[in-house]
Amino acid sequence: MSYSPGLSSGSTGKQTIMQPIKQIISLAKWLGLCLLLTTSTLAATDVELLVIEQDYCPFCERFNRDITPGYSKTAEGRLAPLKQLDLHETWPAKYAEIKSATVTPTFILISDGKEIARLAGYPGSEYFWIELNEMLDKL
Repeated sequence: MSYSPGLSSGSTGKQTIMQPIKQIISLAKWLGLCLLLTTSTLAATDVELLVIEQDYCPFCERFNRDITPGYSKTAEGRLAPLKQLDLHETWPAKYAEIKSATVTPTFILISDGKEIARLAGYPGSEYFWIELNEMLDKL
């Protein structure tokens, strides 16, 4: 009788195939739980994406047309909800430790009241998503 890894006498090929599949499913469930716990932990912190805007800013208008409508439905939007602020209005006391912007739009990622990263300007949706994900990687 020859030796085949994973086969014992009396085993069938179907049993041999099913064992690794069961292990993969078990691993996938475990990884899914880890991802859920990680996401829940990150969501528990106070993370926001501040967007500093002003009236008559064509890039702000473009951002609001391209990104704002669907942002809250994305993974990024659930992790870092948008908080839109006007450049010319009084800076909220909640953000006293965060330096305001001079260029609009400016995107400031904050976590627990501290600035994590900043992006000045909006050159388009593709670049925005790339930059935002690099910012979120710093959390």
